[in-house]
Amino acid sequence: MTIAVGVIVRRIKEKIYAQTGQYTIELNDKVIIETEHGVEFGVVCEKEKNIEQTKDLYVGKVVRKANEYDFKRLLNNESKNHQAHAVVSKEIKDHKLDMKLTYVQYTFDRTKLFIYYTSETRVDFRELIKDLGHVLKTRIQMVQIGVRDESKIVGGIGTCGQQLCCQIFLKDFSSVTIDMAKDQDLSLNTAKLSGLCGRLMCCLSYEHEQYLNIKKNSPSIGSRVSTPNGKGKVISLDCVKESVNVELGENNVKPYKISQIKQIEEKDKDKEKETKEKK
Repeated sequence: MTIAVGVIVRRIKEKIYAQTGQYTIELNDKVIIETEHGVEFGVVCEKEKNIEQTKDLYVGKVVRKANEYDFKRLLNNESKNHQAHAVVSKEIKDHKLDMKLTYVQYTFDRTKLFIYYTSETRVDFRELIKDLGHVLKTRIQMVQIGVRDESKIVGGIGTCGQQLCCQIFLKDFSSVTIDMAKDQDLSLNTAKLSGLCGRLMCCLSYEHEQYLNIKKNSPSIGSRVSTPNGKGKVISLDCVKESVNVELGENNVKPYKISQIKQIEEKDKDKEKETKEKK
């Protein structure tokens, strides 16, 4: 077992574990770490914990906390990223490759360049890498990403008017289905339910479990219930307010908190039916 912190590196926000050594590292500290790709700049996202080091899990090492010199180099690297982006974009066009360039980024020590791209097909970029290596004089790593990762890197403003969740705080993407929208009684218009990436919005999953719990403990639509004003039929459910609308009679619909009503059991319904028939 190894004691290490979790560190987010590069714009893709890849998480790498790193041993802290002599340093006292806190959450959100900016650090320089040694990784299998070279020296990287990162932000601590996870406190120290025991990590089982295996051949599939690389554990790096914290070189130091970032200093003023490191921040200046980081700005210089950003300028180098833009220059490399222009070169890579031109080479992709010259090689007539069916791929969309998303972003390019050097490691902190500029010994390696990551090229992030999207493509619907398999791309043979061997000649591209060879030519880029001659021009940029560095190691090249091509990374194919999905459209959700593309939005995470590029960023933008969602329909809510806020920055994209994946760019601000989401570390991993969870599965989002149209059933979540159904459970929340949302319009099933996929155009309105989709984010900038073209996939269903991640926020559909945030409150899904809460909606399921409320519905589980609520009477179903059409069921008979007992209310403070008498018996009636549930015609709609509002999960946000945790209330239902009950039809007590013709043109007489009233809202009630779920805690105020009680569902009529089948045996009670039979008794109610018998009483009506006698009358």
